[in-house]
Amino acid sequence: MRIQLSDHFTYKKLLRFVISPVLMMICTSLYGIVDGFFVSNYVGKTPFAAVNLIMPVCMAFGTTGIMIGTGGSAVVSKTLGEGKSGEANQYFSMLVYFAAVLSLVLSVVGFVFARPIAAGLGAEGELLEYSVLYSRILAFGLTAFVLQNVFQSFFVTAEKLGLSLKMSLLAGGTNMVLDYLFVAVFRWGLAGAAAATVAGQIAGGIIPLVYFARKNDSLLGLTRTGIHWQVLWKTFGNGASEMVTNLSTSIVNILYNFQLMKLAGENGVAAYGIIMYVNFVFMAIYFGYAIGSSPVAGYHYGAGNKKELKSLFRKSLVLMGTTGLVLTVLAELLAGPLVAVFASYDKELSDMTCHGFRLYALAFSMMGINVWGSAFFTALGKGGVSAAISFLRTFVFQIAMVQLLPMFLSMDGIWLAIVAAELLALMVTTGFFISWERTCHTNA
Repeated sequence: MRIQLSDHFTYKKLLRFVISPVLMMICTSLYGIVDGFFVSNYVGKTPFAAVNLIMPVCMAFGTTGIMIGTGGSAVVSKTLGEGKSGEANQYFSMLVYFAAVLSLVLSVVGFVFARPIAAGLGAEGELLEYSVLYSRILAFGLTAFVLQNVFQSFFVTAEKLGLSLKMSLLAGGTNMVLDYLFVAVFRWGLAGAAAATVAGQIAGGIIPLVYFARKNDSLLGLTRTGIHWQVLWKTFGNGASEMVTNLSTSIVNILYNFQLMKLAGENGVAAYGIIMYVNFVFMAIYFGYAIGSSPVAGYHYGAGNKKELKSLFRKSLVLMGTTGLVLTVLAELLAGPLVAVFASYDKELSDMTCHGFRLYALAFSMMGINVWGSAFFTALGKGGVSAAISFLRTFVFQIAMVQLLPMFLSMDGIWLAIVAAELLALMVTTGFFISWERTCHTNA
């Protein structure tokens, strides 16, 4: 039975609606994780450290797709809610074309400046050469990666969640199979891991482009369009928060690596990389829910259905709060086995990572509400509020904590910095929630 944006969402229907984007985001998160697993176990510690060092930069380039996808889906879903399907398709088409052109420019920049970027991060010698090799190969897949991020959001708006999941499984499966062949069987080393990632991104970004370019039975399709500047600026404003979240995360990861290099050397960078791999999967659940539920909020906001909007708000708080507690408990219980997947060959690295992960995992209890809160305000067209939550959470608070806490707690301060930052962000998010509810009651 097809679920539509205009439906009344019970808990069961809401979970059914968001399960595809959640699984989709988990599949997307496997890119770096699978590369890390094969590089760590089949290539060596230095190439593994190179992947962890340069990956935040590669992900930062891909944030443009997240901005256009999340910000654009809010505009398009609101337009659909207003009954203007023709305009919605024009806006959708313009945003996809814009994303493709912008990503081509960024791919050239990433390839040309790969060496100075890696050197600026502190890479030298063999670590520098591995970092340049990995980032330059990934530059060839940047356009497909950006489009994949764009379509992740628009598949939900188009009410094609099942197809979205299939595309994600295809992309993730392509990456995993080729990682095994290129790295474990053919022994192509770090270059093989990067090539496998690019192949997965092409599958996830180009096939959806072909789907929307042809006649289809979804709510959206690519068509001839012009530049709608107001929509473009609105998309940037709405999606800036999600871009800030991901871009800030990349910048903060770089800062973490600097601190860890000073306190623990290459082992510290490797340990943080392992923790990030597990974090990717857990965060994928939160981001997947945010991507899946945002178009619903945007649609009912555009249609003026305040009752449905409030219902979605309350259900989302319950689901994100409960999920956060469950994931925190799982992380604490499974810390050892999860770390062993990447570092069983090195006891010192394994012990350091396991201890750090148990401290870091305390933040999972709060992350979900903060991530969803930012996406919720994006869906309501309140880009400023959303950006404030994201910027404070992923940039200001984390940078302050990762600089301050190590002065008193040494290495433990680095692992606990994320916990303190999420707690501060939760206070800010809660304040905006209270303000929005009061406004709703006043205008009801």
